[in-house]
Amino acid sequence: MNHELDPAAGTLPHENFRCGTVALAGRPNVGKSTLLNALIGYRLSIISPRPQTTRHRILGINTTEAGQIMYVDTPGLHRGAKRAMNRSLNRAARSAINDVDLVVQVIEAGRFTDEDEALYAALVEQSSPRLLVINKVDLNKDKTVMLPFVADLVAKHSYDEIHYVSALKEQGLKELEQAILKRLPVQPPVYGEDEVTDRSERFLAAEMVREQLMLRLDQELPYATTVEIEQFNDRPDGIAEIHAIIWVERDGQKAIVIGNGGAQLKAIGTSARRHMERMFERKVFLKLWVKVREGWVDDENMLKKFGYTD
Repeated sequence: MNHELDPAAGTLPHENFRCGTVALAGRPNVGKSTLLNALIGYRLSIISPRPQTTRHRILGINTTEAGQIMYVDTPGLHRGAKRAMNRSLNRAARSAINDVDLVVQVIEAGRFTDEDEALYAALVEQSSPRLLVINKVDLNKDKTVMLPFVADLVAKHSYDEIHYVSALKEQGLKELEQAILKRLPVQPPVYGEDEVTDRSERFLAAEMVREQLMLRLDQELPYATTVEIEQFNDRPDGIAEIHAIIWVERDGQKAIVIGNGGAQLKAIGTSARRHMERMFERKVFLKLWVKVREGWVDDENMLKKFGYTD
């Protein structure tokens, strides 16, 4: 996956070609990552039913004849951030809504919580246009129940437009894309038309291992884990050899991640490897280790080492 800037950048493909950056913002678990993947037509952001699956800002690029939209998927903004990593995620979410051409606030159909309100308050401080996306509308069979909810929202909040979508079923996305494009500046593309992200394969490999941890581990354990890629080499036989460390906070957690006879770790590795092979379009040899680092979630230096930066 090449991530070079487009050598043709600087020239307009046509006189009305638009290009800009759009932040997808919202509280945890409203479907921002699913929305990003649907908008760019590529499974880039990892997804699980758990809040705080997204820990990093992810850039997803969608280029059409009309323009190039650079979507930024952000960690969910949430209250009560007691641990250093949670505070880091909140800082990343807040900084992502700065210096963009447009912000899309994503909420869940029928719900506007205190966390949604806190994010709206932060958006009002910015000069960027803001759209509201009401996601998961497919879950409401009776659409009329949405009318009083939306009426109350509009009475108390100011958005340039409101869009109803189902990111999962890819409903309402074309209209949303058009609304975004018309608010972006006329300027040349930044990336080549085949680029989907500025993230490296090394970063994406770590995310795919972490996705399996989120999906397979119970209760709070996934939040005590992170993944570090120790080695990523393309061998002469064309196979990508990847060595990854799964970090946990306690010995008891290590035992759970490894599982009885190593079964859990093997299942995590097998599934992650298959996802990598589809994304990287070549065979992958994946080796996993589990190591303990007590208190890494509250250690600012370790957080920086693992890539948790603003």
